[in-house]
Amino acid sequence: MRDPWHDQDPDPSNDPRAPWRRAWFDIIFGVDTRSGRAFDVVLLCLIVASVVAVALESVASIRASYGPWLRGLEWCFTAAFTAEYVLRLICVRSPWRYARSFFGVVDLLAILPTYLSVLLPGAQSLLVIRALRLLRVFRVLKLVRFSAESRMLVDALLASRAKIVVFLGMMMSLALILGTVVYWVEGEESGFTSIPRALYWAIVTMTTVGYGDLAPQTVVGQAVASAVMVLGYSIIAVPTGIVGAEVTQRLRAATALLCPRCGRGDHRAAASYCWDCGGALAPEGLEGEEPPAS
Repeated sequence: MRDPWHDQDPDPSNDPRAPWRRAWFDIIFGVDTRSGRAFDVVLLCLIVASVVAVALESVASIRASYGPWLRGLEWCFTAAFTAEYVLRLICVRSPWRYARSFFGVVDLLAILPTYLSVLLPGAQSLLVIRALRLLRVFRVLKLVRFSAESRMLVDALLASRAKIVVFLGMMMSLALILGTVVYWVEGEESGFTSIPRALYWAIVTMTTVGYGDLAPQTVVGQAVASAVMVLGYSIIAVPTGIVGAEVTQRLRAATALLCPRCGRGDHRAAASYCWDCGGALAPEGLEGEEPPAS
């Protein structure tokens, strides 16, 4: 297993700060040590507490009674997160590379609103972005082992994006047509004051959300609405089926690379023989076949 420290600093012995830098690196970025896991757990607790404090401050009654305390607490959270962000930049070999990474950008955005609130009152409400830092829980709970499954799902979404775009285009066209029909049938007397507003009604109805703020009043309009509702139920399963078909196809491809002899499944897509027992990986006609003699 590669040492993540050497990925950041190939020769820490040449740096007089290396001993304490490496110690902090193991604490901040490590999840295999007790101190690293404890650091991540404490960090997650601080993030949750900070988000709760921001949410409570948005309640008028709580803000009136405990506003100064909550703002003081927020500055304490910001100071802690600022120190953590600075330590992360110090520990890594390439601070600029970390600053541009996903978590680096999120860490920076998590502390900027508090400082901006000094110049722009109300900016501290943007601190709810700290909830994104809760994604670090995947490191703490070792859920990274599901990365292959998540990658398969992402690949399926990317592979079906053209079909989904075409489907959404057809649905928007259909919603525009139905909205225009209802606008022509109902008119401004029923609240359909424009085609965009009628389009909004068509989308809400077609997706079965049904806010109820806009509804047809005439018999013809209600008949059109009934047809849109039934249509909405029928189209909900379409994108699910598109993505599901792609996922099934990838699962079959992955299963096809299972070794029929020993059951080993961690083979590359282009593999022909099992790297463990040497059995053929072809799904048909070659089960148990020995590799060609060298």
